[in-house]
Amino acid sequence: MAKYVIGLDYGTNSVRALIAETRTGAEAAAFVWPYAHGEEGVILDSAQPDLARQHPRDYAQGLEESVRGALREAAAADPAFRPDDVIGIGVDTTGSTPLPLDAQGQPLAFQEAFADEPAAMAWLWKDHTAHAEAAEITARAEKERPAYLAKCGGIYSSEWYWAKLLHAARTAPAVFEAAHTWAELADWIPAILTGTDTPEAMRRSICAAGHKAMFHPAWGGYPDEAFLADLHPGLGRVRRALPGQAFHIGQAVGTLTDEWANRLGLSAGIPVAAGAFDAHLGAVGSGVKPGVLVKIIGTSTCDIAVAPLDPAFPDIPGLCGIVPESVLPGCLGLEAGQSAVGDIFDWFVRRIAPGGPERGGHESLTREAERLRPGQSGLLALDWFNGNRTVLVDQRLTGAILGLNLQTSGPEIYRALLEATAMGARVILERFEEYGVRIERVVNCGGISIKNPLVMQIYADVLGRPLEISRSAQTCALGAAMAGAVVAGADKGGHADFDAAAAAMTGVLEQRFEPQPAAVETYNRLYALYKRVHDIFGVREEVSGGSDVMKELLAIRDEVRGRPA
Repeated sequence: MAKYVIGLDYGTNSVRALIAETRTGAEAAAFVWPYAHGEEGVILDSAQPDLARQHPRDYAQGLEESVRGALREAAAADPAFRPDDVIGIGVDTTGSTPLPLDAQGQPLAFQEAFADEPAAMAWLWKDHTAHAEAAEITARAEKERPAYLAKCGGIYSSEWYWAKLLHAARTAPAVFEAAHTWAELADWIPAILTGTDTPEAMRRSICAAGHKAMFHPAWGGYPDEAFLADLHPGLGRVRRALPGQAFHIGQAVGTLTDEWANRLGLSAGIPVAAGAFDAHLGAVGSGVKPGVLVKIIGTSTCDIAVAPLDPAFPDIPGLCGIVPESVLPGCLGLEAGQSAVGDIFDWFVRRIAPGGPERGGHESLTREAERLRPGQSGLLALDWFNGNRTVLVDQRLTGAILGLNLQTSGPEIYRALLEATAMGARVILERFEEYGVRIERVVNCGGISIKNPLVMQIYADVLGRPLEISRSAQTCALGAAMAGAVVAGADKGGHADFDAAAAAMTGVLEQRFEPQPAAVETYNRLYALYKRVHDIFGVREEVSGGSDVMKELLAIRDEVRGRPA
């Protein structure tokens, strides 16, 4: 009899529940529930452009709505389907997305006193309010704990755990003092499902802890209390409440409780895998292994690779972490990425393009941009509209477009933005290879890779490599489901390990995007210019002399916005 697993995928705007069959990875059903609070699920503040929060009630409600919706869809599609045949659950989420919890493991935002307080909500991955604190953590670690930085690319990011906590301690002390601990969303969802949500019982994932919170076995786990307490005494208190062990996705954090089994319509006792970030499980759902780079292309991108566990593996500047078993058990997990990709295209359509989305939007602009040859517009753009994640790790960098004139058209700008994200992708690939990471294949996943052939062709031409597309349109949720299949085990109808799960449940489409020689030649010339502009505006002042321009513009913006009207 067929057995099934559920992958829960907590994205930026919604939560998706995917039910997959373990023998083939075939999708039995999927259901998406959009978050109810904020603007498309994100709570914003016009006075603070760097702020992005989410209400944890959306996470809990979305869990119930999405799973029940997927079960209904599966039963409607196949009368033989039974919820009792679901044998495991896996979870992926955005990150770093920490939320403050009380001593019972409940979000502070569930309390009446904090219900409308943004600081008591989840600090979404793209919240950049902690940029000053990130710089402070980087400076202190450079002097006192350089090993901490070496495993996370040399610079600590404002998107990450400790920077957000330090900013909360300084700007929202009532919230910070009320919080017993802070949990990543990737840890909180498996914990509530299994009744391990008290701070003492919660099992933290190596994916979140290692890539965003400086956890590493080399120094016994999280950063030491003295280092954190010197930044702020409250961080030392938080550190004391954190465990010394973290778990990979091949390990169960517990089993589904009676309460949640009733709420979801499933059987109690189903094993629930340790959580991980969406991109990492997207790589798993795309069949990542040594020699394969997986690009998860969405609102932002993550570039995920794995390498054998090797104590002599080099530290790579600019990466978002080199963490043992953060992607696959038995491998080093390597993460890089871009802070905005689809968000850039969407920004142009919604806010800048003539006529906006009502005049055809992405489809119309793509058709027009496809008629243009590489280099025809004379434009060159920087893809830093939400800062730079890799390799500069600087969220105070901003986007730019060079070459504009009075004849420049909307489709020309749109194509230049597509090309800019491809240029940023090439910087990342070259950084991997510069430090000896073997890249034999590039597999892409995410909605853009499937829906927009123009983007994929531009990427193939800029990278100068063939590109493959994962056959699943929902690789993050599929990777989470695969984790559920592994913790269920082969004897229950799951899989013994991730090699077996990948062989059975993953694959690529027949279509490949091959680089076109004439386009490659032109893009090589444009990339040389991109790299010059990249270094002028992105590399530190003593090297280029220009990287203060963007930061000074932001400082002036923030100063003016802070004045009374």
